[in-house]
Amino acid sequence: MQAFHILYEIIAMITNVLVMLIIIQFIIGLLFAFNVIDRSNQFLMSFYDAINRLLEPIFRPIRRILPNTGAIDFSPLVVVILLNIVLIVLNGIMVA
Repeated sequence: MQAFHILYEIIAMITNVLVMLIIIQFIIGLLFAFNVIDRSNQFLMSFYDAINRLLEPIFRPIRRILPNTGAIDFSPLVVVILLNIVLIVLNGIMVA
């Protein structure tokens, strides 16, 4: 039982990191979209590109399933919801 609790904590930590990266990607994307920060800012552009490269393999299968909604991408929201569902299910298994 202790090993499952440790595994749950590791999965929860990875999930929290992914959610924070998704939020950071969203905020930087908004700052670029509304020209608050210029895309010529090399540091933020490289940071944003690195986050996109990390998250793209996660978003790609979901984007194939979701209908095309134009400029709005709902795949980050779906990933966050799915990650939270996984944590809830694992927590329920751990408690039972």
